[in-house]
Order: sequence, then structure tokens, then C-alpha cells
Amino acid sequence: MNNSRKNNIVITPLKQFKLEEGDVLHALKSEDNEFKGFKEAYFSTIKPCKIKAWKRHLKMTMNLIVPLGSVQFVFYDNDKNFLKNIVIGEKNYSRLTVPPNIWFGFKCISSYKSYILNISDELHDPNEVERKQLSFLNFPS
Repeated sequence: MNNSRKNNIVITPLKQFKLEEGDVLHALKSEDNEFKGFKEAYFSTIKPCKIKAWKRHLKMTMNLIVPLGSVQFVFYDNDKNFLKNIVIGEKNYSRLTVPPNIWFGFKCISSYKSYILNISDELHDPNEVERKQLSFLNFPS
């Protein structure tokens, strides 16, 4: 898929290898089309039924992966037009590549805490991100 178009959120199914001693879960390779460089990787957690919304990165391309739990992601463009409602996690193990200037929020839909990995092409910078209250946009159930 071409990730250069504005508002193009790419969903990439990821490989999992089931092993007796413990599983291997792929995340991102430098040769993947969605790889835009690496500056930082971090985990966020979210508790069951909680919503974290809304935020928009101005420069960062995010690569979001949920290795534990299940998370609903909702995306809007700069004009507040609905783009996508996507669930990823243990049962739909995938990577979401999200370009800059996309409003997003997410909700834990598993019965236990979910973990979200973001592999980003920018270092965390509080001036690079905008945040709004949950009431800013509709978060569908």
C-alpha cells in the first residue's frame, strides 16, 4: 500500500509464531513499506472500558501494535471527517501505520489491561502533539 497519501492509515497483518516455550510476535522491519525511520518506541497501557482521546501528532508517523489485549482505534482527519474504526489485538494481530495530522482515540475492549506499542519516527515532543477532550469528536461504541 502507498502510505504517502494524506489520511492513509495502513493496516498490516503481522506474523505470529506459536512455540511451546513462548510465542514470537513480529512488529516492524526496516524493509517494510510503512517504515519511516526509527526515533522512539514506547508502550502505553489502557484499562478495560477506558477511552483515551483525542490527540493528533503534527510530525510523527506512528506504528501501533497491540500485543496484549484488544483495542478499538478511531480516526478522524483534520476536517473532523470520520476515517476508520479499527480493532486490533491478540485476535487480530496487526500493525496500524498512522501518518501525521490524524485525530485519534482508543478504547480497551478486553476484560484486562491492554498494551499498545508505538514505534515512531519522531522523539516525544509535547509541542508536536495536540490534545482535545473526549467530547471534541464522536467515539462510536
